[in-house]
Amino acid sequence: MERAPENYTRSGWIAAAALLGVLVAVSFIPPQSVGGVKFRRANILSDLVAFDDSAADTPSSAVFDEEEFHVDMAEVAERIETEVATPHVQTLFEWTIGRDTTLRPLFRPDTVLCPERRIVPIEEYDSVRTDGMRAFYDKLLTDGRPVRIAVLGDSFIEGDILTADLRERMQETFGGGGPGFAPVASPLTYFRRTVKTVSKGWTAYNIMQRKKTPESLRQKFYVSGWVCQAGPGASTRWEPTAYRRKLDDCTCGRIFFLSPDSSRVEVTVNDTLRQEFAIAGDPSVRQIAVTAPRIGSLGFRVVRGHERFVGYGAVMEGEGVSVDNYSIRSNNGQAMFWTDPSVDAQIDAMLDYDLVILQYGLNIMQQGVYNYTNYAAKIEKMVGFVRECFPGAAVLVMGVSDRSVRSDTDFERMDAVPHMISYQRLAARRSQAAFWPTSDAMRALGGMERFVRNGWAGKDYTHINYAGGTRIAHALFDALNHRACTLRRSHRRSHRQRQPEVPVMDSLQHERIRRQLLYRPRPIDPSAP
Repeated sequence: MERAPENYTRSGWIAAAALLGVLVAVSFIPPQSVGGVKFRRANILSDLVAFDDSAADTPSSAVFDEEEFHVDMAEVAERIETEVATPHVQTLFEWTIGRDTTLRPLFRPDTVLCPERRIVPIEEYDSVRTDGMRAFYDKLLTDGRPVRIAVLGDSFIEGDILTADLRERMQETFGGGGPGFAPVASPLTYFRRTVKTVSKGWTAYNIMQRKKTPESLRQKFYVSGWVCQAGPGASTRWEPTAYRRKLDDCTCGRIFFLSPDSSRVEVTVNDTLRQEFAIAGDPSVRQIAVTAPRIGSLGFRVVRGHERFVGYGAVMEGEGVSVDNYSIRSNNGQAMFWTDPSVDAQIDAMLDYDLVILQYGLNIMQQGVYNYTNYAAKIEKMVGFVRECFPGAAVLVMGVSDRSVRSDTDFERMDAVPHMISYQRLAARRSQAAFWPTSDAMRALGGMERFVRNGWAGKDYTHINYAGGTRIAHALFDALNHRACTLRRSHRRSHRQRQPEVPVMDSLQHERIRRQLLYRPRPIDPSAP
């Protein structure tokens, strides 16, 4: 007798109900951390039930290595005083190729701005300092000398993102040209679109892998984050690109290096003009400054004495504003304490920076972390370090950018952002530095969600690209330019008030008008011939 087929419908429903029950139960399991890896809540009821997981994931402070920020400021000051105040040999070698006789227009602030309500202003807590933002604006408004800005940051500005557009706007408004600083060699040079760097014969070491750096070079890093050991015939060629306007308006090239032993180097301008320099051995930083009507390319080669020769990079600039990008990937600001303060100060003595911008904190923020007291103290230490190494520069702390994280349903703003900004602002106030809330500028443009949607930022909802850097750079420029315009109007009003009162008409003009008003024609004598 043939058996009837079994009915599994009931068993299927039981299995489905059991699975549903398990998933619902899993939804109530809070976020867990296993082996340092965080796992989010698997909430299939996200449309019906919302869980507040922030309290379960709130450590007392951000996680970072305190030792990374250890620095003895007294030792820093002593090293700077010893190396900078008493140079042993010639440190500047000049090569002038003709003179640029081109008449340039007088650059003034651009008073055509966005509506004032859209400007995110710079908060100045340094008004009592002689080296504060007011001094920077005064130099910006004074013709006749270069104005140099250094931007120290992490991967957020890598490849000249943001700084390329800030440089362009500043140079178009206040004059200048050239791409600024570029290292002698780096495996990351191909990321940068504003200057083409071709190097060979160099061994480049990054400060973030300093433990892999030879002991003799470990204490010789510059704030660029790179130190390059020369090999036989080591050479580099820098060429500004046309990626942004004003990059090819370069009239000066400055090359920085160390030559502890006697050496001989060759500099090439525009691939045709060459000159060699004999360098006496000395531990001081050296500079070769080349001036020409136009520098389309700059070449540098170690002809002899490469054994302990160290290259840092070149600054290509014009007459006006120069913006140098010093980005170090995975750096939360601690890398500056691993640099040689005497090298930093020696190069600053040759360049004389007017403004140093600090762009850090993105690598420190964590979802659910609200207390950044320790990191704020480190920001104050960063400001102090900058003031030791760049004594004539104002310091501007950039607040962290806007950032989003994945939620149960979509992406939402990282809850740590406003807390980090508050601590960065507090650090700027305590150290008497200036502060600019980057996140506020991004939120005014729609926030990170809109940046990603418009293709201005990556899908990680963290890093901007060149298009996003353009938007932020223009917002920062507007803030700087608006303040410069305000001060310029104030200067003009003060100047007019100090002018002595002068009569509208002098005495001769007054007498001539009086006679004209009192003139009466004599009657005509009919008997006159």
